[in-house]
Amino acid sequence: MGNNQEATKYDVRGRAAWITLDSPENRNALSATLVSELAVHLKAAIADDAVRAIVLTGNGPAFCAGADLKSGGDVAKTGTGGSNPFVEILGLMRDGPKPVICAVNGHAFGGGIGLVASADIAIGADTAKLSFSEVRIGVIPAMISVVVLPKVGVHQTMRLFLTGERFMAEDAVGYGLLHKAVPAAELEAAVQAEIDAIALGGPIAVQEAKRLIREVSSRSMEDAFAYAEAKIVKLFASEEAAEGMAAFISKRPPSWVAEGSD
Repeated sequence: MGNNQEATKYDVRGRAAWITLDSPENRNALSATLVSELAVHLKAAIADDAVRAIVLTGNGPAFCAGADLKSGGDVAKTGTGGSNPFVEILGLMRDGPKPVICAVNGHAFGGGIGLVASADIAIGADTAKLSFSEVRIGVIPAMISVVVLPKVGVHQTMRLFLTGERFMAEDAVGYGLLHKAVPAAELEAAVQAEIDAIALGGPIAVQEAKRLIREVSSRSMEDAFAYAEAKIVKLFASEEAAEGMAAFISKRPPSWVAEGSD
């Protein structure tokens, strides 16, 4: 990707695609360019069979400052196709087939926390500050509420949305936004440990485990049991499960682990 106008970087390292928000001059704000590039990269990572996990991080002192206010908040506007491009991003992260890990390298505000909440795993530098700052500029965290509320819950979200106060990464762990807060120097290693753990699972099984959580959490108990029963019957009959169980019995790594260890 060769010009200086790009607001993101895309790099496949081993089993993971690393997407870096790379416009530190505006704290990786959600400009139309950044959002458009992010969609392209997410789709490329999803389509690449060699990629087992997707990592989203930022360059500079911020992870993502939220809406690009200098552009009038493009992130809140409907795209030419009648849909909102940022909503597409949140959907690709939350509902796409591959695990998404947010490596929150620095401060995350507004829509930046929407990216964090849409990820399947989120680890932050312990120096990072977060805030739902929208009310302080006269707007509301409308779109990101859809992905924040299931993780944080009504009780805590109400206070955070109404006050717009800043809180630290360690607090974000308590709220359910982050899984871990680690020293900044240890962030990449902590993320790599998650990637390595994911790569031990069967590729189809990992994707189906992610889908299981999304499906079961949105269904009635009766429908959830029916979905789960049908899914496990299908997976136990799959080639991947046969390989996994044969490897376990033979005390050898399954093929997907052996292939990734070259």
